[in-house]
Amino acid sequence: MRKTFITILLTMTGVISYAQSAYDGLLFSENNYEGTARSVAMGNAFTALGGDLGSITINPAGSAVAGYSQFTLTPGLTISSSTAQGVSPFADGSLPYFERKMQSSMTRFSIPNMGMTINWDTGRTSGLKNLTFGFVINRTASFDQDVYANGLNSTTSFMGAMAVDATGMPAAGLDAPDAYDKYPWNTVVGYQSGMISTFGGYSNEYVGASELIFDNGDIVLGGDIEQTYGRRSTGGKFDYVFNVGANISDFLYLGANLGISTLNYTYDDYFKEAAVDPADFEIALDNGKYMYFSQMKNHYWYEVEGSGYYAKFGAILTPGAGLRIGAAIQTPTINNIREWWQYSGSTEFTSSEYDGYASSPEGDYSYNFTAPYRANFGIGYTLGRLAIFSLDYEMCDYSQMRFGSAGSDRDYFEDVNENIKEIFGVSNTIRFGAEVKLGNLALRGGYGRTSSPEKQFDGNYRSNWSFGLGYSSKGSFYADFAVRKNSYNNEYYMPYNDYIFDEDGNIADPVPEILITRSDWKILMTLGWRF
Repeated sequence: MRKTFITILLTMTGVISYAQSAYDGLLFSENNYEGTARSVAMGNAFTALGGDLGSITINPAGSAVAGYSQFTLTPGLTISSSTAQGVSPFADGSLPYFERKMQSSMTRFSIPNMGMTINWDTGRTSGLKNLTFGFVINRTASFDQDVYANGLNSTTSFMGAMAVDATGMPAAGLDAPDAYDKYPWNTVVGYQSGMISTFGGYSNEYVGASELIFDNGDIVLGGDIEQTYGRRSTGGKFDYVFNVGANISDFLYLGANLGISTLNYTYDDYFKEAAVDPADFEIALDNGKYMYFSQMKNHYWYEVEGSGYYAKFGAILTPGAGLRIGAAIQTPTINNIREWWQYSGSTEFTSSEYDGYASSPEGDYSYNFTAPYRANFGIGYTLGRLAIFSLDYEMCDYSQMRFGSAGSDRDYFEDVNENIKEIFGVSNTIRFGAEVKLGNLALRGGYGRTSSPEKQFDGNYRSNWSFGLGYSSKGSFYADFAVRKNSYNNEYYMPYNDYIFDEDGNIADPVPEILITRSDWKILMTLGWRF
């Protein structure tokens, strides 16, 4: 029942229907390094090691460690899986919505690493012994995910929440040719597609197509509905790195990167509601006829493309006795972002003459975004030619993220930048790696753990573990294989745009909340040649 309510908006509703948020900044900034199969297998704990093209993104000095030129190509597969189920609002654990535990998966092919370094021997026995020049492409993040949730609901509906969200907006305005210039696009689509409509002679009060109105003014869901939520995201981040490294007396290795970061992200989601029995959803028309709700679908699409640049500097010190110490610092990344988005919706009734469909124009907006600096520190130990052990620490202060634009939009991002400062802080990453050599073969393992950058979720973290094999021929060829499993923080998703409270401040009807758990597997193989 929603006769009396207070609406708390969970999304910004302005003239345009998409607004950048603090969490967009996090998406654009977080790294989850991939690289070569060797670097991945050892947890990417390479700040103090180097010698591998996957490590150059982490510490530029790593290119100077290898006393030879090399080329690598790394194809890989990402197998992403998600589980989604409703979260019970009741003490007894019963679920009034999304009660089914649904699993979904996605498999994507990519090339997370490709690169080459050229090593120049100066001929000196001390001082500047070698210079290395390289160009490397390494993937730093993957956005592949597929989510599907489903269940029955007998108390609330997406369209009912949309009707509450539209309260106070004039119907004539929502139906006007310039509606998308003045009102939230999702609301305009909902009205023009028939998901919501006015009632009782009101011009700014709305009811969902799945709801019934009683003589006393109460508005309730007509009957059981089947709800389905789905979303799919693809894309990733890649770093294109121009590198120079220097070997000084086999004691100090220095390196610098000029990095170009690229971003591609596509997000597509939908919410569907279908009447279990359309006869429960009888709607009386002014002409004395009746229509019966059958199903609806609300769809949203969003795409981002961006590129940026940064510099990174690093050093590796080998004081002796197998000990290695490394450090690197990366400047903030200055990005130019362009995004597109669109809403559409459809409503179907048992008689197709009442069906409705609407689609918004395609939104398009460009702006600047600065991703924060990051710093790496590492320590390693080599046991002759038998084994290698390494430990890395990386920090990144996400409170330093900033959106920006020029001209008349200069103050557009003031609020979201303040939100960034309030929500985010420093994220800490620990990485471990080990390698044991058995002749021409090598066994490898690694582990990584990254704390949440959100201040209120200090206990949350993202983790991964990995293992791999390596083969090095007596000639120039070598090959590596790696498997890594990534586990991510749980996500709690609420598909409605509002909460509905009664006069006592309690939730009048249970509002769906979906728990999404996510993990993925990375399978990589590197083919390499030394020369």
